[in-house]
Amino acid sequence: MSAVADPAARYRRPRRARARAAFRRSGVPWLIAGPFAIVLAFPFYWMVITAFKQTTELYRLDRFPLWWHDGLTGSNVGNLFHHTPYLTWLANTAIVGVVVVAITLVLSLPAGYALARLSGRWGQSMGVGIFLTYLVPPTLLFLPLSRVIAELGLTNSLWSLILVYPSFTIPFSTWLLMGFFKTIPPELEDAALVDGASRLKTLTRIVFPISLPGILTVVIFSFSLVVNEFIYAITFISSSDQRTLSAGVPTDLIRGDLVLWGSIMAAILIPSIPLAILYNLFLDKFIAGFTGGAFR
Repeated sequence: MSAVADPAARYRRPRRARARAAFRRSGVPWLIAGPFAIVLAFPFYWMVITAFKQTTELYRLDRFPLWWHDGLTGSNVGNLFHHTPYLTWLANTAIVGVVVVAITLVLSLPAGYALARLSGRWGQSMGVGIFLTYLVPPTLLFLPLSRVIAELGLTNSLWSLILVYPSFTIPFSTWLLMGFFKTIPPELEDAALVDGASRLKTLTRIVFPISLPGILTVVIFSFSLVVNEFIYAITFISSSDQRTLSAGVPTDLIRGDLVLWGSIMAAILIPSIPLAILYNLFLDKFIAGFTGGAFR
């Protein structure tokens, strides 16, 4: 009997070993990442539920809050587009974001490259000094910057935000790009210069294409700061048609004791979807940009 059972047992052992190995490869990562994915996805689920829920259902405590009981409604989205300048807020945010990103790249790219190639303690000290300016809390800079904006006559104008935001984005972007440029071997640039390329052509044809992950990180960081910044957007601009998204949503959709939760969630959900898609498309380059300076 044992002689007959032994061959079957020999076949079962490799099969079980393969099953355990497959579970370790695929099952264990899902068990670890699954709870984190649920926690991170829950805000999006909550926004979708609230954005299309009846207003009367929002205040009923006897209803399960994570589903629709009275049916879906588009009134919250309709109120957002027909009774608030929501499209204007989106346009203002896009304008400020694009201009700030352009200013940040124009100033931080050459600064980061120069500091990366500046040898000795001066380059490192200047890079750390520039990064320390980014660590200054915005609340400490609010009073002097508000005086500057008032003296320039830019109050209640998008130009006030375009002038202020680069003071936050440029120091961090310069420090980030400096670390990334240090990972590029100088021999590549020397070879291009020997072949007759100018310094500008070397930067545009060799250095900047290799640094694309770091540049994309700067773009994502700068644009995200413009979308999320609230203090300066709410204080420097008072007109509703000049506000950005972060200031327009809480000021126009919270009307005294009436909080339009459905419209607020819809206003947040609409820009979140394309931003989430962009983050996922460039996730690898985004991570490479942040970690590129760590290996130098």
